[in-house]
Amino acid sequence: MCNLYSLTKGQDAIRALARVLRDEGGNLPPLPGIFPDYAAPIVRTGADGVRELVMARWGMPSPAFALAGKRVDRGVTNIRNTTSPHWRRWLGPPSRCLVPFTSFSESARLADGRSAPVWFALDDSRPLAFFAGIWTRWTSVRRVAEGEVTADLFGFLTCDANAEVAAVHPKAMPVILTEPAEIETWLSVPWQDAAALQRPLPGGRLRVVARGTKEDCGTKED
Repeated sequence: MCNLYSLTKGQDAIRALARVLRDEGGNLPPLPGIFPDYAAPIVRTGADGVRELVMARWGMPSPAFALAGKRVDRGVTNIRNTTSPHWRRWLGPPSRCLVPFTSFSESARLADGRSAPVWFALDDSRPLAFFAGIWTRWTSVRRVAEGEVTADLFGFLTCDANAEVAAVHPKAMPVILTEPAEIETWLSVPWQDAAALQRPLPGGRLRVVARGTKEDCGTKED
């Protein structure tokens, strides 16, 4: 399960690749380590139909059964079961988004039992790509000290792991979109057509670019 990713490309690159017409992201710095409940940029279709870049918190609302006896909802970062009624409400185009990234991390188990991050990217230059995401505006308690808040939240879909990711984390990997046609499909077509995008990136399309660091600032693997 991917609970750590990075974004080190700027807003110009995001706007160009996703054909963004309105930028509400502010002055976006490099984000070498994005963790659950952090604010991060997403691309979505605004209420007026304009494609926009906005900030949202990573972690969609949890299903009711997962909240039994809990005071806070820390959110669900990765979504796999799209047949669940909890997730079906957000599978239409108005609730879909693109989550820009340059690398993502999966945990590898070391010989001494500890775990360490392994960072994947499309290549050593860490080009921009997108996770296939969903978003919603939701009122909940994310942190006790913060109290009840209304916030834009997002998560992204996962699928079977491809060969590169499976060597580290065999269960799953994020759904990755790299082509303009995939981006347009994800943001615009009915779910029965967009569902085909919930599939692994073909083997050979990812490589390990760093190991053991909590952030990926762009340093190449030794």
